[in-house]
Amino acid sequence: MCRPTSPKPVRTGRTGRPRSAEADSAILDATRAALVELGWSKLTMGDVATRAGVAKTTLYRRWTNKSELVVDAVAVLFDELELPDLGSLEADVRGVVLQFAALLERPEARTALMAVVAESTRDEALRGRIRTAIVERQKLLVLEGRARAQARGELPYEADEETAARNADLIFDVIAGAVVHRLLVSAEPVDETWAAGFTRLLLSGLASLQN
Repeated sequence: MCRPTSPKPVRTGRTGRPRSAEADSAILDATRAALVELGWSKLTMGDVATRAGVAKTTLYRRWTNKSELVVDAVAVLFDELELPDLGSLEADVRGVVLQFAALLERPEARTALMAVVAESTRDEALRGRIRTAIVERQKLLVLEGRARAQARGELPYEADEETAARNADLIFDVIAGAVVHRLLVSAEPVDETWAAGFTRLLLSGLASLQN
């Protein structure tokens, strides 16, 4: 089963010449590289433009500030996550946990994510952009995995849409929160053994979520 199409990186709503996918990719790559090398405080739009080989005006036509730019640079990395059908809910969850962990172990993903999360504690608009560009898009994996498990008879169907939405939020928060805390807070590895144990613990409670 293919992953549902996710929204593209958030646009600024500006009009003008058509955007170049090649330029966008170069800019987002340069943003992540600059973050790893310079950190959030020293990162500037001018530095990113120079690294990407584009004019600063090109950058500002796409993103109004570095907060928006960095969120989109993180979002495209998270969009690499997929949920291949491995035959069972347990295998699917374990697989996506390991994928997520591998992504967070990449220096550019780790640095960029920690930078925007830290900065968002002082910026409500940035928190909203993170929810839209990263969190809501990654919840599509939860929706896909849950629907697949329900079709297999591994999970019950919820009684109503409100319960279904609440459960999707809980599943996402538990998985994402556990992996992020394990890797970025505790600085412990997410390996096959940990992923298997976490998955068993998670699944032991999933069937009761609709109550």
